[in-house]
Amino acid sequence: MKIASTLRAVLVAMAAFAGFSTAAQADGGTVVLTIYKAGWFIGGSGGSGVLNFHGRSYGLSTGGLDYGLVFGGSKTVLRGRVSNIVRPSDVAGVYGAAGAGLAVGRGARAIVLTNQKGAVLELSGTQTGLMANADLSGLAITMQ
Repeated sequence: MKIASTLRAVLVAMAAFAGFSTAAQADGGTVVLTIYKAGWFIGGSGGSGVLNFHGRSYGLSTGGLDYGLVFGGSKTVLRGRVSNIVRPSDVAGVYGAAGAGLAVGRGARAIVLTNQKGAVLELSGTQTGLMANADLSGLAITMQ
């Protein structure tokens, strides 16, 4: 009985150490995204961008859907950091957000998103166009 509990404690410690070592190896980079969005109650978005990671640039594509009150069209250019990634492909995935906003002409935009792999995008930038929204949105990023 004593050996079983000691073995269990060792296994738990090894699992915890493995989790810490993965987190310790996580890295980050910079991201620039240009997203075009339009809609009337249900909206869609698409665009492209670039991930800079360890001195290399990787092309990105974006697409998404918005559900709720969505009216108008806009162009948003976002810049910022991606963190908690080990390889460039970790930035690819589906990001979800709930939000509300109004842009008439030009306005500021900031957002923090997380995907299923744990990558965290912290972005800010400008939104140009006529857009009113109070919605749930999903943004899918893929590597080109």
